[in-house]
Amino acid sequence: MVGAVALKRRHSSEPMTDPIRAEEVETSVELVRGLVAAQFPPWAGLAISRVSADSTDHDMYRLGEDLAVRLPRRAGAVEAMGKEHLWLPRLAERLPAPVPLPVGRGEPADGYPYPWAVVRWIEGAPPRAPVADVEVARDLGAFVVALHGIEAGEGPGPGAHNFWRGVPLKVRDRSMRERFEWLSDLADIGEITAAWDEALALPAWDRPPVWIHGDLQGGNLLVREGRLAGVIDWSALGVGDPAGDLSPAWNLFEGPARAAFREAVDVDAATWRRGRAWALIEGVLALSYYRGKNETIAEAGWRTIDAVLGDWR
Repeated sequence: MVGAVALKRRHSSEPMTDPIRAEEVETSVELVRGLVAAQFPPWAGLAISRVSADSTDHDMYRLGEDLAVRLPRRAGAVEAMGKEHLWLPRLAERLPAPVPLPVGRGEPADGYPYPWAVVRWIEGAPPRAPVADVEVARDLGAFVVALHGIEAGEGPGPGAHNFWRGVPLKVRDRSMRERFEWLSDLADIGEITAAWDEALALPAWDRPPVWIHGDLQGGNLLVREGRLAGVIDWSALGVGDPAGDLSPAWNLFEGPARAAFREAVDVDAATWRRGRAWALIEGVLALSYYRGKNETIAEAGWRTIDAVLGDWR
């Protein structure tokens, strides 16, 4: 990596096996074509193409011009899809940018073991980090404010269904310590640990829980003509501490864009710093599991950790 706070490896090592992803399944255009033809005959003649993405839990295929097929790759992502079917239609009308509204739910078939979804296609492309575009940062900040402002009394609290996003930071301490062991070959692991220790001392969220997306990073955002065009992949949707939705400040934005995002979300200092801690969580999880397996995601993890440490220092 490039920059004054670039991370360095002392030596290479193989990441430990992560058992939560051991049951991942493969999908294909042919599989999707058969599933759609059998379960949604009116769409059987539409063109199907795989969407190039680096999602950790789902495969996406474009279906015709206006639809997309989304298939969980592992059992842990199935409950999240059902949650999206229930809640996204209720949230969408209150949000300032489109979300992938569900239009059909498929059943397991043809050797594919999980329920799957047909959703509305949103035109746009994921931004490539780092992003310095102030307008995109302001748009996303306005989206976050709108989401957090929707009444959340009936929403699902943090749990396995949203990968424990929105919990107090101390709940993530054990898993972070384990990942620090996985990354023990990093020259900067001492600073990573120190930044995390400092975050644990921050005041916890003590107000009513709010709606959170839970996974706001470049791959889950769509931009078109220099503006935010959509927010996708709501697997981590739930209600809890809003700080995790501030992580784009470090996993996506830099310079004036980071400042514009902070101004737009207008949160107190402790919440902002917890947001930085959530960005550190994202970076550590991505790097510790995906290096040597998916270099795109691993590099995103490196970049996020780098940004967090630069800000922390």
